[in-house]
Amino acid sequence: MTTWQGWHRFATTDPPAPPRPGEPPRSTEERLAYHSSFVTIRTPAIHTLATQVRTLMILGRHQQTTARPSLIVTGPAAAGKTTALLNVGRTCHLAHARKNPPPPGSAHAAVPVAYVLVPPGATAKTLITEFARYLGIPVTARMTQTQITEAVCHTYTQAGVQLVMIDEIHRLNPRTTTGAQTADLLKDLSERLPATFVYAGINVTDTPLFTGVRGAQLAGRATLVDCGPLSARHGKREPFREVITDIENHLDLQQHKPGTLPRHAPYLHQRTAGRIGSLTRLIRQAAITAIHDGTERITKTTLDTIRLDHLAETHHRPHTRTRSR
Repeated sequence: MTTWQGWHRFATTDPPAPPRPGEPPRSTEERLAYHSSFVTIRTPAIHTLATQVRTLMILGRHQQTTARPSLIVTGPAAAGKTTALLNVGRTCHLAHARKNPPPPGSAHAAVPVAYVLVPPGATAKTLITEFARYLGIPVTARMTQTQITEAVCHTYTQAGVQLVMIDEIHRLNPRTTTGAQTADLLKDLSERLPATFVYAGINVTDTPLFTGVRGAQLAGRATLVDCGPLSARHGKREPFREVITDIENHLDLQQHKPGTLPRHAPYLHQRTAGRIGSLTRLIRQAAITAIHDGTERITKTTLDTIRLDHLAETHHRPHTRTRSR
């Protein structure tokens, strides 16, 4: 998805759909593929991010003199940051396509959204090259960073890019010379491109991105959206149990009893530490296991047999005390 062709294919391909009442049963292979890709669960973070992006895009639409306000999506690993980012980007892409259909006979669709990954050990030149690669802008080894930047700003403006999403922003370290130059490049792009910038990274507020003069500039322009772990209880609501119910309602298992998974909410919260990424992975793996072994249902026994990502397993593993001889 870090090229326009790949992003366009992702945004315009219908997402996986849950089984509908009255439809004939799907084959085993179809159901395995469905649980592999699965639906995007509307978490509170996705709702907040969608609202903030829509508002800031309107707020900055006619701003000319300074950089438009931006967003930073932060949170621990496996908290659903990238999923939320891609979901909001897809929504923006489709909304723009509905409002601005290409004229008849036009071979070029509008490019409302750009998605760029910060490469490991990024320098200003390698990052601006990623921007160029997204739209297929030719870059040669002899081109300077300034020349590539000029080409990117011109092409992005001509293409009508309105939303720039930059993932893995925690890879930048403005305390180093190359990191500082890369951070300056992002500031320059945000001032020159008529687009809203959204950054996403792991625990961004704990990184050097928010320190020093450059960090103060970024913090002064950006709204923070925290994709932290879902709490078991928030006032009278139980957000984590609500998400589990939503996931269960989208399963395609022939013998699963509704309400089984929400009853295990405390256990699931302990195992995943409230991380939406770990939760969906655990339940999807359990669903695939249930299809393979023919039980067609998820029980706590099934969940106990599933090995999770190392981060979740480390959190869940009970502390043991060693006895000295």
